[in-house]
Amino acid sequence: MLVETDTGRWTKDQKAQFKTQQRDIASLTDHASYLSNKITFVLDAMLGVVNLEQNNIIKLFSVMAVVLMPPTLIASIYGMNFKTMPELEHPWGYPIALVAMLLAAVLPYAFFKWKRWL
Repeated sequence: MLVETDTGRWTKDQKAQFKTQQRDIASLTDHASYLSNKITFVLDAMLGVVNLEQNNIIKLFSVMAVVLMPPTLIASIYGMNFKTMPELEHPWGYPIALVAMLLAAVLPYAFFKWKRWL
């Protein structure tokens, strides 16, 4: 316990105890800073992992949008039901349109797989 004497001076034991407490406080402060830096590092690493995972998900959605865009275009054109479309009268017109939509979806997907973007 730190108590002043009548003369206003501390004893040697009190001074030694005070210095020990100062060193303990400095040591605890350094340790708290170390732990804080370590927690910040782990948090940054985790945020990086989450960011990479989100990038992969967004990339997958973008590729799927590109893959499904041509079949949607083909289906929307044939959905207009114009009477002057010659392939509507052709007996193989419907299967050819389905094959065209399938190829329009599979070819970009195969290209992205070949480029290793998926």
